[in-house]
Amino acid sequence: MPVQLNECPVEVVISSLSGRWKIPIYRYLYKNDQPVRYSALQRHLPSISKKVLTEQLRELERDSIIERKSYPEPRPRVEYALTSAGRSMIEFLDQISEWGVKHILSKQETQQS
Repeated sequence: MPVQLNECPVEVVISSLSGRWKIPIYRYLYKNDQPVRYSALQRHLPSISKKVLTEQLRELERDSIIERKSYPEPRPRVEYALTSAGRSMIEFLDQISEWGVKHILSKQETQQS
């Protein structure tokens, strides 16, 4: 998605990661560090419907976070992997995670006081 002069960069990031399943999909692809088949994603996320999984994957692909590779075989095979842009997000997500932990602990301390 090309950045327009009137777009807020934070909104672009939030839009790229919004959706119930995008972060779990991202984490699974990052953890595997190799292309993953659609069926493996389904097994890893058993409560996601095929329709929603397909939608979330298409959105991640549209936002250049993942790439889709299709193999023209008698039984078509599709694999997904993180792009270099997707891989570059790990530091950012780690920082968000650290902030989240600190925020949770701070809220717990406030509630106990």
